[in-house]
Amino acid sequence: MSTENQVKPTDVDKALLGSATYRSLGEQRLSPQEERFEKGRRTTGLFLAPLLTVVMLVLPLDIPREQQVLAAVLLGVIALWITEAVPIPIGGLLGVAVAVFLGVAPVDDVLGPFGSSTIFTFIGAFILAQAMLKHGLARRFAFRILALPRAGRSTTGVIIAFGVITCLLSAFVSNTATVAMLLPTAIGILAVIAKMMQQRGDVEADFDPRRLRVGTALMLMLAYGASVGGLLTPVGSPPNLIGRGLIEEATGERISFGQWMVMAVPICVLMFVLLAFTLLRLNRPEIKRIDGVAEYVASEREKLGKLSRAEKNTLIAFGITVTLWILPGVVALIAGTESSAYEFVSDRLDEGVVAVFGASLLFLLPTDWGTREFTLRWKDAAEIDWGTIILFGTGIIFGSLISSTGLAETIGTSVNDALGLSSVVPITIFAVILAIVVSETTSNTASAAVVVPIVIPVAVAAGVNPFVPALAATFAASFGFMLPVSTPQNAIVYGSGVVPITKMIRSGITFDIAGAILIIIFLPLMISLLGLGS
Repeated sequence: MSTENQVKPTDVDKALLGSATYRSLGEQRLSPQEERFEKGRRTTGLFLAPLLTVVMLVLPLDIPREQQVLAAVLLGVIALWITEAVPIPIGGLLGVAVAVFLGVAPVDDVLGPFGSSTIFTFIGAFILAQAMLKHGLARRFAFRILALPRAGRSTTGVIIAFGVITCLLSAFVSNTATVAMLLPTAIGILAVIAKMMQQRGDVEADFDPRRLRVGTALMLMLAYGASVGGLLTPVGSPPNLIGRGLIEEATGERISFGQWMVMAVPICVLMFVLLAFTLLRLNRPEIKRIDGVAEYVASEREKLGKLSRAEKNTLIAFGITVTLWILPGVVALIAGTESSAYEFVSDRLDEGVVAVFGASLLFLLPTDWGTREFTLRWKDAAEIDWGTIILFGTGIIFGSLISSTGLAETIGTSVNDALGLSSVVPITIFAVILAIVVSETTSNTASAAVVVPIVIPVAVAAGVNPFVPALAATFAASFGFMLPVSTPQNAIVYGSGVVPITKMIRSGITFDIAGAILIIIFLPLMISLLGLGS
């Protein structure tokens, strides 16, 4: 075979490190059937988005004008996001511009939420991840997990072990921070598996490692596992604290840290089992057994040698960041969330500020003082996926508008009036469904802040104790699995370039439905066993 006809093998590390939020059809290797589907999907979106917007605008609805306009714009944006008719970050920016043009709110009010702490968490975490990938620290972590007894022998074992680690961490560290700190390790694990498949001839020489099902399952396990783990403790996720506070205010009953965990652990265990089953069924890994992994991992770890200066610096910056992220949770465990010590620490150690502080250390810790060379160069930071940051920023903007215009409350009360809810079971089902629907298009925090205050008066008006429906809504607010903008963790793993939007939607909607059923059935059971809400 002549040299020019030889297929150039894929550089796995380069392919995964250079991932982007959005890739055009020309940047992907697609089969003829996949290409036809993708062209049809994206073309449909170009016409469907404006059609949905116009139809919603002209419908004779008896709601305030700004709410109807916002709903119309949001429908169009969601159509663009799902069909990827334009790059997903551009779809969000386009919607924000149209919302201002049509007078939903003044421009300063619309753009204000883009300065959210979460945006700075993304920036700092992505820069830290870039350093871990560039200097090989993520690869070390990946080999450490693959070297765990039994876990590294199969792709299923690796994915489940990684999910357990994610769940446990996110119970005490914010979900966003957990996913941000583990993302480089997940990419490292995928790179190792992809290289083994390449060496064994399980894939074509010039394959795309970002299109492997095992990668999709691993990344979604990271994102969804963090959401599940965040429910384990009151401090695991902001919606937990918001919902607990609103329930205490409305009913006078406080859920202690211990009560919350006793109630949440069985539900979260069931949810994790269901999550693992769902992801591995819908995104079945290309290979089951990782034969020879022990020998391969041992030889590769030996090649890595001792930690380099750059790796040590990255580990210092990463360690300081994680310590500061964890500290508020530790103080909450010791002193309680109502203590002045917790308030003092949590107010100052905002996760966004901590993230950019940790990232800044990478430009202060030298690798060669003589040449004034530091751990990262600005060129490295400039290569992070700014598209994901823009995408989630626009998601925060729409979440804020849904709340400030009263659209969420209008939807909630309209559905309640139409259904005529009058007992605890239908109100709980309504609360769970509404929380999930709202959380799909806005942040989990906003979902809890919007939905729980709707559910409580609905229950009171029906003569029902609001404890169960409000707590169910609090749990369900963490269920946003379909779209990258649903949660920060979804956006982060989507930014890896490994998870196609179609696979996120398919896996997400399946787990949304299954998780909702679990909450509706088991949460009231656990509440009654603990004697709460009586």
